Amino acid sequence: MKIKNSFKKLIQGYDEMLSLSHRTEIARELRDEDDLFLFLCFSEMFGIPNPAFYYTLELYPYMLEKFHDWHLRMGMENSPLDGVRCC
Repeated sequence: MKIKNSFKKLIQGYDEMLSLSHRTEIARELRDEDDLFLFLCFSEMFGIPNPAFYYTLELYPYMLEKFHDWHLRMGMENSPLDGVRCC
């Protein structure tokens, strides 16, 4: 039992050591995926036809805060879209 626990701790330590150097890359990839999803949901407002516009319309109240964070991160003080007023 003692050997099993020490082996388990060794595996956990090794796993943490491997993932430590990739945390920033993983966070960047997750942020890029969120940006892409945000773009797909707001694509109709950018002039790109979106067949799922009707379904993504229900997500807008939940996505306003993320959209606000996105345009601030991109260096825009106000919303670039006329239909979205998040500020």
